[in-house]
Amino acid sequence: MRLSRVIETSAAVAATRSRLAKVDELARTLREAAGVTDREDDRASEDLPPGDRERLVRITADYLAGTLPQRTVGVGYRGLRDLPAPAEEPDLKVLEVDELLTRMAGLAGPGSAAARSAAVAALFGRATADEQRWLVGLITGELRQGASDGVLLPAVARAADVPETLVRRAVMLAGFTGPVAAAALLHGEEALAEIRLEVGRPLRPMLAGSEPDVPAALTHRRDPGTPVAVDTKVDGIRLQVHLDRAAEVPARLFTRSLDEITDRLPEVVDAILGLPADTAVLDGEVIALDPDGRPHPFQVTSARTASSADPGTLAQRTPVTTFLFDVLHLDGRDLVDEPAHVRWSVLDELAPHLVVPRVVTSAEDEATAFFEQVLAAGHEGVVVKDPDAPYAAGRRGAGWVKVKPRRTADLVVVGVEWGSGRRSGKLSNIHLAARRPGTDELVMVGKTFKGMTDALLEWQTERFLALETHRDGYVVHVRPEQVVEIAYDAVQTSRRYPGGIALRFARVLRYRDDKGPDEADTLDDLR
Repeated sequence: MRLSRVIETSAAVAATRSRLAKVDELARTLREAAGVTDREDDRASEDLPPGDRERLVRITADYLAGTLPQRTVGVGYRGLRDLPAPAEEPDLKVLEVDELLTRMAGLAGPGSAAARSAAVAALFGRATADEQRWLVGLITGELRQGASDGVLLPAVARAADVPETLVRRAVMLAGFTGPVAAAALLHGEEALAEIRLEVGRPLRPMLAGSEPDVPAALTHRRDPGTPVAVDTKVDGIRLQVHLDRAAEVPARLFTRSLDEITDRLPEVVDAILGLPADTAVLDGEVIALDPDGRPHPFQVTSARTASSADPGTLAQRTPVTTFLFDVLHLDGRDLVDEPAHVRWSVLDELAPHLVVPRVVTSAEDEATAFFEQVLAAGHEGVVVKDPDAPYAAGRRGAGWVKVKPRRTADLVVVGVEWGSGRRSGKLSNIHLAARRPGTDELVMVGKTFKGMTDALLEWQTERFLALETHRDGYVVHVRPEQVVEIAYDAVQTSRRYPGGIALRFARVLRYRDDKGPDEADTLDDLR
């Protein structure tokens, strides 16, 4: 199968709003990868050996999801800045691209930088302009038209003619869609049913819904008198821990995105190896705390988990503290389908000193008081949890509901970027600026394309084209007249923006026509 076929499918999925059309398009391409096709240009792929056929289905599913199977190939934006002239006709095959990227990822040692640059030139020199753009997005993790679980998993089920519930459970336990798609399309229901939780292989983390306050979170209870657990929500790095004392690496640590960072957190490994268990899968967070037990800014924790340089020295300089809030497996017993209160009881016996602070209560005032106590201690908020809920990996629902205070700022739009995929032809990603105190200068503090409805995109495209001053590539610079109310989770230091700060998880709430730029918030307000 040609790479151009995958890109064609991605473009078709991005261009339609119909969920059924998206599922049909994805299922058709997955069947082609599995060798079930009427397309003349793909008939040669039907003669692939079984191992290559399985790889093709797996990689095609990953590519359609916008996922790089290698996770990283050692190339960032800088290495993709100066690409060779694109090819005129599509020639690259999916398996061939995967092999080239795997080789690229394996380059290390003296001369690897030059070898990697040569590999980039060789791959991109054979790619068309559309393929180059798509590959850049895939490698950098910015492929916005990657199909979500909401359409890809039903597409796998339809392509393989198997129940969607089986596909979802298998993906939950396997972590990634690619291997599940290969099992479903090539081996059917029986192969899906055989997929189990494996210690050492990360599964998808359970996700939380969101409410603005504790009373709203409590409305998700089955009845008003039902107790809930209220967990402290620390602003750290989500961590899934796998313990297997018989393995070559007895303790392995995976992030929320299922990337392994075991070598970066030796103090966490030591804490896990100290537990009285032979095998375990645990869910939690790690966070850097100051000597008084208050959390450092998120960036301090993030820097620890992002760096593998001298992990022992880093651990001594800025150690992280481990908090656990769930257990999914213990000494041969899978717990994902057990009620949460059973899992918590097991965790309390296994690691009472590592369990995140929580209260179990049916009283709204007690839950709210705990929330206020958590905020006063410097933490992010709470997660309200149903004691009877199973571990719904990879899904958001009423089982977990997070509550954290919403911070807002009134900022000025100084530029907008043209969108891609469904947003092609629309001005989408807005550049946000705050006032420098005591001056009329506006200083950029971030960007966002989140929180925008289709109607808002239409409005802001018309609005900002009317304010346009000039263009720089895909960026439309505008007169600084429009104020927008932005919600954000935190403010962090930044070397990217001249004000030295940036907004974390910024999203649009509304445009403020009742305010002028002179009423926008200042850098000091944000600090």
